[in-house]
Amino acid sequence: MTLMNDQDLLRYSRQLLLPEMDVAGQERLLSSKVLIIGLGGLGSPVALYLAAAGVGELHLADHDQVDLSNLQRQIAHQQSSIGQLKVESARERLQQINPSTKIITHPCKLEGEALLNAVAAVDLVCDCSDRFSTRFAVNRACQQLKKPLVSGAAIRFSGQLAVFDARRPDSPCYACIYDEAAQDEELRCSENGVLAPLVGVIGSLQAVESLKLLAQCGEPAIGKLLTYDALRAEMRTLKLQKDAACSCCSSSY
Repeated sequence: MTLMNDQDLLRYSRQLLLPEMDVAGQERLLSSKVLIIGLGGLGSPVALYLAAAGVGELHLADHDQVDLSNLQRQIAHQQSSIGQLKVESARERLQQINPSTKIITHPCKLEGEALLNAVAAVDLVCDCSDRFSTRFAVNRACQQLKKPLVSGAAIRFSGQLAVFDARRPDSPCYACIYDEAAQDEELRCSENGVLAPLVGVIGSLQAVESLKLLAQCGEPAIGKLLTYDALRAEMRTLKLQKDAACSCCSSSY
């Protein structure tokens, strides 16, 4: 465990006051490593909050550059970031928030062995991508390597959150819920639009669930699908079950 100094005790004092967190939980955060796939609308608040909360090492994966159209919702970036790689723009912002957090960047599309290596190097993965193909690949990597996966999605006025943990035999995986034949364009904000604060809501929930898992406090949203309808101001929790015929995780059932 990483021992906190006086500056750490002050920086994280509001979390240390939480009996569920306390010193032990904060120490776990400081020793944790998280892979964030996608530094866009969802990945921005996830990265900002995890760095601020004291996660020791953040691995950022995104092969895109910042575009003017991103700035409506991707709060890790700013006007001066246009044309810059998103992982580098996010790195600069995160170091301003918490210089103690170590940042490792993957300015490429993680696939195959590179994806497996990136997932193997961390304790938890946050899927903040906007393509079904990426989501299924990340899910398979997390299942194979027994890493918890915090998945978020947001489109138009609707968002959802789920947590999958291959370390638990009763946990479903992403492929238990969604058809692997799903089309990428169904998730693309560039095709469908999205309300700016919606990604902040879902990304913040992803950060909350990540911190709970890493600090080992509370009950993670495993076996649940949280949905948020911003137009109707409705949030629902649906129960999920492991699919015995799942093409991804049934073999380990």
